[in-house]
Amino acid sequence: MSKQQQELAWRVGGPQGSGVDTAAGIFSRACAIGGLHLYGRREYYSNIKGRHSYYDVRVAHYPVTCHRETADLLTTFEAESLARHAIAVVHGGGIVYNASHADTPLNRIPFLGERLRNDLSAYLEERDLPPTTGGLLEDARRRGVQTYAVSYDEITSALAKKLEVPKAIADRTLNTIAVAISCALLDYPSDYLAKALEKTFPGRAKIIDMNVQAVELAYEFVHERFDTHDLDFRLVPMDINEHRLLINGHQAVALGKLAAGLTFQTYYPISPATDESVFLEAHANFPLRNGKDGLAVIVQTEDELSAIAMASGAALTGARTATATSGPGFSLMVEGLGWAGINEVPLVITLYQRGGPSTGLPTRSEQGDLMLAIHAGHGEFPRIVLASGDIVEAFYDTIHAFNYAERYQMPVIHLVDKAMASTTQTVRPFDTETIRIERGEFYTPTTEDNGRKHYPRFAITESGISPRAFPGQPGGIHWLTGGEHTVYGRVTEDPVIREQMMEKRMRKLELVAREIPQEEKLKVYGDVDAAFTIVSWGSNKGSILEALDRLKADGISARLVQVHLLWPFPTEAIAPLIEDASPLVAVESNYSGQFAELLRAHTGRASDHLILKYNGRPMSGQEVYWALKTIHEGTAERRIVLRNPYE
Repeated sequence: MSKQQQELAWRVGGPQGSGVDTAAGIFSRACAIGGLHLYGRREYYSNIKGRHSYYDVRVAHYPVTCHRETADLLTTFEAESLARHAIAVVHGGGIVYNASHADTPLNRIPFLGERLRNDLSAYLEERDLPPTTGGLLEDARRRGVQTYAVSYDEITSALAKKLEVPKAIADRTLNTIAVAISCALLDYPSDYLAKALEKTFPGRAKIIDMNVQAVELAYEFVHERFDTHDLDFRLVPMDINEHRLLINGHQAVALGKLAAGLTFQTYYPISPATDESVFLEAHANFPLRNGKDGLAVIVQTEDELSAIAMASGAALTGARTATATSGPGFSLMVEGLGWAGINEVPLVITLYQRGGPSTGLPTRSEQGDLMLAIHAGHGEFPRIVLASGDIVEAFYDTIHAFNYAERYQMPVIHLVDKAMASTTQTVRPFDTETIRIERGEFYTPTTEDNGRKHYPRFAITESGISPRAFPGQPGGIHWLTGGEHTVYGRVTEDPVIREQMMEKRMRKLELVAREIPQEEKLKVYGDVDAAFTIVSWGSNKGSILEALDRLKADGISARLVQVHLLWPFPTEAIAPLIEDASPLVAVESNYSGQFAELLRAHTGRASDHLILKYNGRPMSGQEVYWALKTIHEGTAERRIVLRNPYE
């Protein structure tokens, strides 16, 4: 095969607010409509407008599970994206750039940053090239990268003339033109772009028509100006006979909540959690399979403490209830979390991890909240903490979270992170036929007493679970405080009752450990009998799976133990799996190896190696593979930190 047709890593970059997301969305939809699998990764500053953002879309004829650090085709609108990403483009690949930015000095790019500017200047100086975008383009050509200077202004001027509209109107198609230039270079049929535009701008015929005309002009521009034979990549559509979703992480969680029967969600805006609630607000009225309409109430509160308090109140009325937040917001919810704990409130908290501490890296990813999720709150009370490894798991784990919350009457913290929230992927439609709604034990007064007997809301039971009643129910007692209480909810400091209540509540964790099926606690991937064992949790899963495939191609057998249930820690499930592991490698996106510490504390087995990343960016399959390869070769340090100064 003379051209790489099986896989393509496409990257688009530009200022925040310039439509990078729109361009990536059009490209992704065009690829998905063409039957291709894709995995999209979004990186952006915590800035409303102006700072640099970029989007990676990895497209293949087979399912892809993570991003690549390198790009096969880079599409840029402005000089900063060209400067930041030119050296990431591989031999045989291409760079599309604005002709007016062909020779911009690096020191005239305002947001490039001193550290990166100095690094790039030193890189170019070593190669006797000037510290300009022209130097980077020349370096790319020397490395076998094709460069394509595009006059966006020329194309939009032609569009304005053709449609007889002001130039400023035609300029709005810049993102579409950038995508079309890429697709034309890749010989991808333009009709897929037209279909993608219809999906992007539904019902807006004039906008669709203008953008379709822009696509035609961009294709003409490429065919007239460039010889694309030197570009080693082609984008070839596939015939498929299955339906697929093009979905991102926060949409998967939101859909999981609706499928689980969510009726009430609270939130206070915070990145990256807000997108989920915004999506839910847009789909608060939804069709049910019985032909009726479903309804979920989504409430934006005045702060995070109010969000968790209001959610707890709704849960006590019998609503299927959740709140969603990120690390700093979760910190503010902790007082309410303790109240929910002592009152045994079935509440789901979706915690989107981001870089901390404090404001930290608001729009970057990290797995730094594991210990916070497990230990947040004063005193001791039971909770369940689970983490999803990918978008599909995020959907089903959300449903599990609601069932666990009501079955065991305790808060359930569902950990996802920014990387997963902003990942876009093609997946098969979720199987809603297998969904089961479990609401736990309810109080039912007998006919004889008709509710006249006192109802012990916090009855001491062998399982620790006490049947619950809802406000207004005959015979129900709804005495709820933050204090320790009797079985009827009355405040007490009686030492014996205190012991009974503590033991009753904590017994539920033993029940959780016994009842939750093994497959919902953890999963094993790769060669299940291999001694080379990787343990991990959360969104690292996709990168590790790709690394396992690469190791397998090298003749190295390895396996991944991916842990879903993080609290109560699944000691009995995981201990036999790591007993003979050699080496045992923990992979996490945090500084200290929080999961590895939990593993050591609960199994007595310390990891032989830690692979860590904490620069706010997710791991790629390439870098995990390189780290695992050095471990296999016996040349690795115990602690391996994955670094990429150009991300």
